Amino acid sequence: MSPGCPFCYEAIKARIADRCRSVVAIADRFPVTAGHHLILTLRHTRDFFTMTDLEKQDAQELIEKMRLKILALDAAVTGFNVGINCGRSAGQTIFHAHIHLIPRRDGDVPNPRGGVRGVIPEKMAY
Repeated sequence: MSPGCPFCYEAIKARIADRCRSVVAIADRFPVTAGHHLILTLRHTRDFFTMTDLEKQDAQELIEKMRLKILALDAAVTGFNVGINCGRSAGQTIFHAHIHLIPRRDGDVPNPRGGVRGVIPEKMAY
């Protein structure tokens, strides 16, 4: 636990949607799309590259579980983006390891080609 971290357990315990041993899922407070969730380590650690192998394994399992839950709740979901920002230059703003699970729907953007390449807009269309 790190004092003041908005993703440490004490700050998010009331928002936990699901859990897999060393990680939890919460709804994103600023969702990109409806159903956007974050997979967070229970242990305070900086980013994906500081996660243990067990935390990565648990995160993968919880991503799969949350994917199925989201699909069961929303038949309009036709795809997902899974994203991890590591470091300030990559857009990370909260330095507690977390993975974005973002449901996508046909037509939610005019042209989804390029997906996560859109972090640098001129690189999206190729």
